[in-house]
Amino acid sequence: MTNIRKIDLRVILDSRGNSTIEADITTDHGWGRFAAPSGASTGMYEARVRDPVEALSYGREHVIPRLIGENALDQVGLDALLHDIDGSSDFANIGTNLAIALSLANVAAAADATGVPLYQHIGGLFIAGPPLPLGNVLGGGVHAHGGTEIQEFLVVPVGAPSVTEGVFANAQVHHTVASLLAAEGIFCGKGDEGAWAPQINDNDALDIVRQAAFEVADDLGFRIDIGIDVAASQIYDPDTEEYSSRFGNRSSDEQISYIAGLIDDFGLVYVEDPLFEDDFLLTAELTSMVGGSCLICGDDLFATNTSRIRQGINAGSANCVLIKPNQIGTLTDTFESVNLARSHGLETVMSHRSGETTDTTIAHMATAFESVFIKTGAVGGERIAKLNELIRIEEEMV
Repeated sequence: MTNIRKIDLRVILDSRGNSTIEADITTDHGWGRFAAPSGASTGMYEARVRDPVEALSYGREHVIPRLIGENALDQVGLDALLHDIDGSSDFANIGTNLAIALSLANVAAAADATGVPLYQHIGGLFIAGPPLPLGNVLGGGVHAHGGTEIQEFLVVPVGAPSVTEGVFANAQVHHTVASLLAAEGIFCGKGDEGAWAPQINDNDALDIVRQAAFEVADDLGFRIDIGIDVAASQIYDPDTEEYSSRFGNRSSDEQISYIAGLIDDFGLVYVEDPLFEDDFLLTAELTSMVGGSCLICGDDLFATNTSRIRQGINAGSANCVLIKPNQIGTLTDTFESVNLARSHGLETVMSHRSGETTDTTIAHMATAFESVFIKTGAVGGERIAKLNELIRIEEEMV
């Protein structure tokens, strides 16, 4: 039997030292745990987060009694029950942080009870393998105030013979970026995701990341490409309809030209949130220009929400969807977003959040859902927990 017998909730720390929620679920023959992450660069369409202490109080009184006795193997039923208990469209009552903790702790308990790896329990038997890591090596935005305007400068080891070698390649690029900055007399700390956070302009940052990727690729003998997360909604003023910049504001048309120019000049293979989160048509315009050579990925644009993904599909807005389970609140909702995207030819990238824990579940989800990449940093304890889990998964699947 796999009925839920016990649920424990607690408040723990995330990587920023803020409070978050961890859930343990015990069944007759299994046990699972999940700790909810949190984002700093959050879109307006994400499901609602509640104060962890308030959410735990609500959960103990209104949620746990309804879940005890439920069959952990019925993930769809349990996630539907969470929605029913909440009664809102965006988990305003339960809080998406509590909802995702319960949903993913449940699937972990179910996998444990059935004796199969989590990625296999979620995805089935016929999975090709874990995805390549998309690593944040330099950045600014709301992850490191005073740094670059573009939020993340990313590397992906597209030519790596294995995921394991790709994980180590990204870490080596991260080290090389530090060396190149030091050679320029630039010494800096790190942002929320472990990326270097120098006070330099975006073009200089791209030059450094490209050079670091080239040097490591030359050393290792396989190709390493670069990308960016613009997080454009963070620099967009809806009143003026302009994007702010240290070198003068840009109109929407100028923003499209600017991003297209960066893709061409620096050979970018991945660009996330290049425009404001409601600009479906303008994002489609950019995708039609550059989508043959670059993944244009929607994060705030889609918020892991099927209604917004469908809107993007109809408009031709992007060719890739960023998947953040805590944006939408349950495993079932996450699967439905992945399935909708893939059924219409869009790639998916599974993603961490800037406020993370050492939980490794998204490594299993990225594998189960056959994401093209997993975005989970390059260094740092809460980041390497997931990267090291990818290494273990690959070893097990070989």
